[in-house]
Amino acid sequence: MFATNYYTLVAGFREYTLDSERKGFDAAAIRAEVLEELSARDAREVALLYGYYDCENLCAVRAGRQVHNALGNLTAEEIREELQHPSRLPEALARVIRAFADTEGEDAEVVDTSKRFEKALFEAYYTLCATAHSRFLREWAAFDRNLRNVAAALTARSLGRPIEEVTVGEGEIVEQLERSSASDFGLRGELGYLDALIAAIGDEQNLVEKEHKIDLLRWNEALDLAAFDYFDINAVIAYLVRVNIVARWAALDPERGRAMFDRLLHELDGKDLIDKQ
Repeated sequence: MFATNYYTLVAGFREYTLDSERKGFDAAAIRAEVLEELSARDAREVALLYGYYDCENLCAVRAGRQVHNALGNLTAEEIREELQHPSRLPEALARVIRAFADTEGEDAEVVDTSKRFEKALFEAYYTLCATAHSRFLREWAAFDRNLRNVAAALTARSLGRPIEEVTVGEGEIVEQLERSSASDFGLRGELGYLDALIAAIGDEQNLVEKEHKIDLLRWNEALDLAAFDYFDINAVIAYLVRVNIVARWAALDPERGRAMFDRLLHELDGKDLIDKQ
């Protein structure tokens, strides 16, 4: 099956502006406009990308925290409803909710409820992403899981906590994180961003600066993974990944958010994209 190309949509990305004098950067509005132009299959891929924030929100409500990330697909009320009777979520995520709600039920036979709910839910999410139609989404999810696992392992080690309590998923990198005593977990040759991540986690005492450095790693990875995708769903999702990063910094640090959005616009110059075709 041939991929759908979104020439007009991608060329129009550069028209968005970040105006701190008015209502600010509206990532939800950008996503809504993008979804209007996508095929049903590609829209499902975008929904899966944003499913990460649904998982965050589900974990927060279940833990009794009064926070809600508006980037998720579901509203705060819908999140509460899903924890009672899941009907909107992908089946893999709904199964985790049902299993933890009834640890003697049928779903608990295939979900390991001895793990923390958060760990089980995100493992299900990343497993779902591994089967995505979008090549970018599959590779992005694998990168994101590894990045978060390494960051969590570095923090756990510094606090003297068992690393296996904070890692998500399975595989060689997770095994290496859990068994290696080396400063780099023996992964320097596997993960090109490892030195930068170790420096951000270990050397940066300013939490905002640390998060900014880690988000720059995410930004650059999104660019690299979509380096040869110009107008297809991979390019669209790569753009939305960066929009989400801008949205985060527009809220945390408006000046830095404007700078990151300026960078996004520069990287998406329509003429350059057409010349690459």
